[in-house]
Amino acid sequence: MAGIRIEHLYKRYGKDKQTVVNDFHLDIKDKEFLVFVGPSGCGKSTTLRMIAGLEDISEGEIYIGDQLVNDLPPKDRDIAMVFQNYALYPNMTVFENIAFGLRLRKLPRHEIEQSVKRAARVLEIEPYLNRKPKELSGGQRQRVALGRAIVRDPQVFLMDEPLSNLDAKLRVQMRMEIIKLHKTLETTFIYVTHDQIEAMTMADRIVVMKDGVIQQIDTPETVYTTPNNTFVASFIGSPQINLIEGKIVEDIPGSGKLQFQTSRFLLPIPQEAARVLVHHNKVNKRVTLGIRPENIGLEGLFSDAIITGAYKVSELMGADRFLHLDIGQDKLLVVRVNAYYHCEENENIRIVPDMSKALFFDADSGVRFKI
Repeated sequence: MAGIRIEHLYKRYGKDKQTVVNDFHLDIKDKEFLVFVGPSGCGKSTTLRMIAGLEDISEGEIYIGDQLVNDLPPKDRDIAMVFQNYALYPNMTVFENIAFGLRLRKLPRHEIEQSVKRAARVLEIEPYLNRKPKELSGGQRQRVALGRAIVRDPQVFLMDEPLSNLDAKLRVQMRMEIIKLHKTLETTFIYVTHDQIEAMTMADRIVVMKDGVIQQIDTPETVYTTPNNTFVASFIGSPQINLIEGKIVEDIPGSGKLQFQTSRFLLPIPQEAARVLVHHNKVNKRVTLGIRPENIGLEGLFSDAIITGAYKVSELMGADRFLHLDIGQDKLLVVRVNAYYHCEENENIRIVPDMSKALFFDADSGVRFKI
C-alpha cells in the first residue's frame, strides 16, 4: 500500500497553453479515502488521469509511495482505475471479465480462480460469475468493474464518477458498498465526483476544486461548517447555504457591539465574530453573511434576531420541509422546518437565525473571515 504526493502539478492544453489544473499540491495518506469534488470542467478528472498516467503532466511531480511516476506508463504504476462506464467485455462472462487482467499477466490458473472468487465473495456477486454483462443490473455491472480492479491488488484505487450512471437508489447502495470495500481492502482510494453528497458521505478528506485550483482540503465536517470561501460554502450542502449581502454597523458608537444591517433588518453579531470583523476593518463596510437552512428557526428558538420574509414556495424532503422566503435583495432565504408546517402564499413568516453559527465573507473576494 502507498500514499501519494503531488507537488505543484499543472496541466496545460493547446497552443495558447490554457491551464486546466493550476499548481495542484497535495499529500494523500496511505489507506486514505480522498474525494475530488467540483463542478464540471474544474480539473478533477484531469488530475486523476495524470495520477493514472493517462494524461501527460505539463509541470510538477507525482510520487506513488517514494517513487516518482511522471515517466512511468500506467501499467507500471501499480494502480487500478474504475471508470464512469463499466467497460465490460460483452462476450465474456463475469468470471472472464474479472480474470482478464490476471490472464494478461500470465498468472497460474489456480491463482486466477482464487483471486476472482475472493473478489466475487467480497462484492457479493458469486451467483453471477457465469452470466454475461447484459444479464446483470447496473449495480451488478459496477460491482464487476470493481472486482476487475480488486483482483489486481493495487497500491491505489482511482475511481472516476463510477456511480453517475446508476439510479438514485442504486447510488446510495453502491456508496455503502464502496465504503465497506475501502475498509476491507485498507488501500488508498481517490474518488472523483461532481456530487457533493457522495463526497460528504464517503470521504476521509475532500478536495474542493474550481477552475483547476484547489479551494479547500479538509474533512467533510470542516468543509461544511467552516468553508474557506463562498464558492465552497455554496457548493457543499443541500439546500445551499443562504448568502446575504449587508453592512457591518455599530450598535452604539464606541460600544464594540456590531450589527449586520440590510434594508430590511438588523442582526446582532456575536462578540467573537465582532472582534474578527473589527480586526479586518469591516465596520461600515459591506460583507456577505452565510447561514445554513438548519441554523434558522421560527421566531423564539434562538435569540431576538428576527427576519421577516414572505412565503413563496416550499420543498418537502421527507422529515423536513424547506421554506423559501422573500427577504428582499431579489433573494429567497431557505429555512428548514418540520415537515408538517404549512403556511399561505405571501404570508409573512418571522424567523430567527442562530447568529453563533453565522459565517462572514469578504464581499469582494468571497474569502471567509476566520473566527
